[in-house]
Amino acid sequence: MEHKKINLTLKVWRQVNVNAKGNFVDYKVSVSPDSSFLEMLDDINNELETKGLEPITFESDCREGICGTCGLVINGQPHGPIPRIATCQLHMRNFRESDTIYIEPFRAKAFPVIKDLMVDRSSMDRIMEAGGFISVNTLSVPDGNAIPISKDVASEAMDAASCIGCGACVAACKNASAMLFVSAKVSQFALLPQGQPERYQRVESMVIVMDEYGFGSCSNTYACEAECPKGVSIKNIARMNRDYFMAKIKSPNIEY
Repeated sequence: MEHKKINLTLKVWRQVNVNAKGNFVDYKVSVSPDSSFLEMLDDINNELETKGLEPITFESDCREGICGTCGLVINGQPHGPIPRIATCQLHMRNFRESDTIYIEPFRAKAFPVIKDLMVDRSSMDRIMEAGGFISVNTLSVPDGNAIPISKDVASEAMDAASCIGCGACVAACKNASAMLFVSAKVSQFALLPQGQPERYQRVESMVIVMDEYGFGSCSNTYACEAECPKGVSIKNIARMNRDYFMAKIKSPNIEY
């Protein structure tokens, strides 16, 4: 049996490109409560294209809360009002009849608008390229499965590695800080034996690129942790700060 549809007013941010002035455009929709948020946008676009109008540009891929590309700010909250989910996991049953929903892109200096709701988050890719990896020569070290790692440490590393790089932490932070993202990617290696050889070089390189792209600093409001769809802990930021301090002490270029 089909559920009664919900009538909503959407105020969607439309912007041709990064240099254009954007504005909210109103759309009246009648949608099934079983539809996901992105399915609703798909339906709107189908209708717009039928009328020969420009569809709403937004980004999505896996639609399973894994890839992190579906970043939208919904009524002022990255990924919407439900905690610990990505936008693609948000369903319309979480809204009420006659609600007005504001839909915006993630806003940050480091995330320039490409068009409408899609932003360029390649700055996060550049951070990963700077140090989000380990360099291992084949047969030079024991197999990873042969290295004993305690359950607590392994679990903490996996929790950090669960970050999907969506950028919600940046969108939620009043300073547009990427420190939760960077610290998660630093911690997933810093906690494990395989990450030790490049530990301090890694954190220094990634922080340098983070600063180059204009991400803000952390002021410990915990907004990033609250909005993270994977619940990545702010404890990782403290670990990254300690490692960055040690990197500066160990740096051969340090001036005394």
